[in-house]
Amino acid sequence: MLRAALLDMYNGESNRGIPMLRKMLARYANVLRFDHFDVRAKNEVPDQSYDIYIFSGGPGDPMLNDGPWYPRYFDLIQRLWDWNLQAQDPERKKHCFFICHSFQMACNHFGLGTVSQREKMSFGTYPVHKTNFGKTEPFFEGLPDPFYIADFRRYQVLQPNQERFREMGAAVLCLEKLRPHVKYERAIMAIRFSPEMIGTQFHPEADPAGLLEYFMEPERKKSIVEEHGEARYDRMIRDLANPMKIQRTFDTVIPNFIENAVEQLTLLPAA
Repeated sequence: MLRAALLDMYNGESNRGIPMLRKMLARYANVLRFDHFDVRAKNEVPDQSYDIYIFSGGPGDPMLNDGPWYPRYFDLIQRLWDWNLQAQDPERKKHCFFICHSFQMACNHFGLGTVSQREKMSFGTYPVHKTNFGKTEPFFEGLPDPFYIADFRRYQVLQPNQERFREMGAAVLCLEKLRPHVKYERAIMAIRFSPEMIGTQFHPEADPAGLLEYFMEPERKKSIVEEHGEARYDRMIRDLANPMKIQRTFDTVIPNFIENAVEQLTLLPAA
């Protein structure tokens, strides 16, 4: 039986990400069991004995050291990276997925780019554009270019360090939507860190049906319209209801990651 670690980075805040990630992992109960770690609120950090690691999104400044979990979290990432460099057999390697807040932390840890606060919070549904690497990324197979994502963030990763990318063998998979009317650099929206490690700035676990219900609650709608405007709210609702947009991303990215990890980790040695 394979083992997965779900690292909860929400610091005790109510969220939809962790329940959806738990449901996704539960689909593989016949081959996989998972443990939940409340990293920031309870200082719980797993060891490196797990086969699969999913690092969630979360609120706040990704560069803020606000507890004893912080150095242990980065130490875990480095130990998993080092383990994969040394492991010769595919079924012994560690598979990792970093989401939003965790993606920013991983990019900073590996020195792949600059993490900075956005001029304005990104909130809603948006298209992202695949790079040449993204067009051949197996986990994005079946998604159009551009494809639609759920994106809720105050921070971003910019200024890719090309030398560091080459050293690691990493690749940018997709970039923020085109914005020719503004002077800002486009943020990095996904990176393939290694054959076993990948991360997205966006939320591939965003459940469109659940989010649609959540955002249509009268008080929540009022709050969003006041902060982000009615046009953005209406566009988000349309995108969540469209089965060819957020639903396709939800059905594709993380399921592909888990299925690939399970397949790789259960390879039988050649006779």
